[in-house]
Amino acid sequence: MDSNQIREQIDRMAADLLSQQSQDGAWRMCFDSGTMTDSYLIIVLRLLGRADEHLIRMLAARIASKQEANGSWKVYPDESGGNLDATAEAYFALLYAGYYYEDDPRMVNAKQFILQRGGLSEARSLLTQVMLSAAGQAEWPRLLRIPLEAFFSDSGIGLDLFSLSGHARVHLVPILIMANKQFVLRSITMPNLSTLYVGSSRTFTNDATWISALSGFISSLPLSSLLEQHSEKALEDAEKFMFDRIEPNGTLLTFSTATILMILALIALGYSPQSPAVNRLLGGVLSLICQGRPHLQVASSEIWDTAMLSYALREAGLPSHHPAMERAGAYLLEKQQFRTGDWTKRMPHTPAGGWGFSDVNTLYPDVDDSVASLRAVRPYATEANGLIANWQRGLNWTLAMRNEDGGWPAFERKGKQLPASFFTFEGSSDISTDPSTVDLTCRMLGFLGNELEMTISQQWLDDSVRWVLSQQKRDGSWYGRWGIAYIHGTGAAIQGMMAVGVSPDHPAVRKGLKWLLSIQNSDGGWGESCSSDKVKHYVPLHASTPSQTAWALDALIAVYDKPTPAMEKGMEALMQQLAKRDAAYSYPTGAALPGSVYVHYPSNNYIWPMLTLSTYAKKYGT
Repeated sequence: MDSNQIREQIDRMAADLLSQQSQDGAWRMCFDSGTMTDSYLIIVLRLLGRADEHLIRMLAARIASKQEANGSWKVYPDESGGNLDATAEAYFALLYAGYYYEDDPRMVNAKQFILQRGGLSEARSLLTQVMLSAAGQAEWPRLLRIPLEAFFSDSGIGLDLFSLSGHARVHLVPILIMANKQFVLRSITMPNLSTLYVGSSRTFTNDATWISALSGFISSLPLSSLLEQHSEKALEDAEKFMFDRIEPNGTLLTFSTATILMILALIALGYSPQSPAVNRLLGGVLSLICQGRPHLQVASSEIWDTAMLSYALREAGLPSHHPAMERAGAYLLEKQQFRTGDWTKRMPHTPAGGWGFSDVNTLYPDVDDSVASLRAVRPYATEANGLIANWQRGLNWTLAMRNEDGGWPAFERKGKQLPASFFTFEGSSDISTDPSTVDLTCRMLGFLGNELEMTISQQWLDDSVRWVLSQQKRDGSWYGRWGIAYIHGTGAAIQGMMAVGVSPDHPAVRKGLKWLLSIQNSDGGWGESCSSDKVKHYVPLHASTPSQTAWALDALIAVYDKPTPAMEKGMEALMQQLAKRDAAYSYPTGAALPGSVYVHYPSNNYIWPMLTLSTYAKKYGT
């Protein structure tokens, strides 16, 4: 591989990044999560009677532009056939927007697709079902009619709200408020979706679970009178739970989806759609619209992008005293969190000090962003400026998040958990829990090894590696929860283990490398479908993406002392991908809600390729 070409590519990417940096030091790139949030924003704006026609028209045009030839919408480009839930949301939003009509050919095709898939009763996503129910287009699912007292009660009923993940909690509480009240909000211009049901029932076919029976069981007990007596207190506690988690920009824990649900829940509680509380929440939602693009982000990714892009630039050769690097460091230092959040339930004696994903996040730190930020700000947190204590505090917080199994979770140290089958919604087992994951654990190992020179000679780190080894699949791969999927996990696992001193000849490492080489594409790159994340086994994309190619190459570079033919071919493929920017360039390689939401990070096409190119150049020289 020509070293001059590599250097020129690195320099081009670095210059491009420097031109995109904001004045405050942050990088702000649009976190593209598909059409779901755009559909929800149109629906809630119409329900609230907010006539922001310019925004609604732009959102509707974006949604319409994503429709497939068969009338469907998809949650990732190669999804087989189309996605019923995404299509139902888009169809509802486009009709409600008022710029598309039932007899428009595109809407006729969408309706036919929905009916061919069994109609609205076959919707599986929790949020899809909730939005349809709140708008009076479906019956509220019985499995959501869990008395609020089951979570907000001193009577010891036994369901621990904090056994769910933080992101599940802030979505579930407003949903339960609405479901318990059988809340429906309609407007004069709302379309009627009754013709989208195959039969006369407006119920969902997956609403026959043991939790429905549990709800009925609770209500049949003598305890039910006690629950009824305290229903107002439970509602007050649930309302307080939501307000206590409002971030400075007015969002509920930074999630636009949770904030939209809270708006509807407040109206269910009697708030006026024009109340200051609703206005503040709606303002928070609108603040998450991408700059210069009509797309509502689930959450914004400033902290992640800034920390990881500054790391990539550092590895590319930018010195820490470069003005862009200093601005990024100062920005990140200001975003360190010192407020205590729900994570204190499991770590009550650990001081706050982590970082979150979003610019305004003050309550919801996570391991991945904390590791990335610790690495990025390390040159700027010194004894001279008094910030070394804050850096150490951030490190202590991140280390304290380690689970007893030796792995690291995303947001909160593992505690008691509800049964995995508690809900039957699409991806519910992945969404409602926050277990240790291979990808985050191994990024943590990479940080501890590469930045702090720690090794498996320390027993606790050796225990973490043993946990990673226990997660290897029979074919040699590892699953990565927050990227797509087995390429992501396998690349992270091998890199992380190498960083803390695992032998390149370890059987698990060799098995992982063999698997990666077995799935290399004919063009030299790597590519994996989001379907892998849904079915939980590797599914090829039949195309190569920059981030997935980089993840695979990183593992090879970490192990081999000299470039191999497969590695050389992969490097050539990566350079070509960066140059031609075809459809695979924007393929979503970020995982959010398995089966429902996948993310295209524009930053992924800078971070991982730059790190790969820089590591290759430094390791193998000129």
